[in-house]
Amino acid sequence: MKLQHHLGGLEGIQGPIDFERRVFVEDWEKRIFGIHTAMMGLSASLRDALPGYDMDAVPTAFDSTWTWADLRSGAEAMDPFDYFRFRYYEKWLGGITAFLVEQGYVDADELAAATERYRADPTAPLPERAEPTVDAQVERYLREGDSPRRGAATPGFAVGDTVVVADPPAAEHTRLPGYLRGRHGTVRRVFEGAYGYFRSTGDDGLGAPVPVYVVEFDPHELWGAGTEATPGPLYAELYEPYLTPDLETRR
Repeated sequence: MKLQHHLGGLEGIQGPIDFERRVFVEDWEKRIFGIHTAMMGLSASLRDALPGYDMDAVPTAFDSTWTWADLRSGAEAMDPFDYFRFRYYEKWLGGITAFLVEQGYVDADELAAATERYRADPTAPLPERAEPTVDAQVERYLREGDSPRRGAATPGFAVGDTVVVADPPAAEHTRLPGYLRGRHGTVRRVFEGAYGYFRSTGDDGLGAPVPVYVVEFDPHELWGAGTEATPGPLYAELYEPYLTPDLETRR
């Protein structure tokens, strides 16, 4: 991932890290979570979902694909300084807003006018529109969800194989932690089936369904002399395009 999205293993980070343990700190964050969940529950990607959603029966104007991949890529597109400056759900808000404007569900002038209206009167009522069928679809999605698993797979690696993590060109979005690039590991589990990512990452290699693995890493391989005195192994779930054969070990 880009620098601001995965700090594991980086040197020079000073001071204690403050972990906020509350899921929602402000009330408005609950609404942002709800908007994201509704978009997930109405996403066009659910037409191919395993639970078998009848999206044509849902009376909604939202006909775009919105998944966790879209939410993550929106956050990763932020300027790194803004990323550190904004709170967690502020990043969500920025990504969701940019997507809705880009897709034409709201225009920039309309958004600016609404922003000024609520700044002037934060207690002004929000728009309300009851649609039982839409509500039922979102509630069903919350209960049943979706799986990225799409059919069978022919894995290129087996349990016990040693692999080297690839170092693909930097992309707008990736699920490859930066500190694993170029490191050696051992496959400990091969997940059954192939898993898609709903969104192409271009040269990064994700998009179409591929095998997924659990790979074990020796902490000394990752952090060298900076490793703790009694470290345990590190495990990472990695898509197959992120792995290459360890040719040195195979010899």
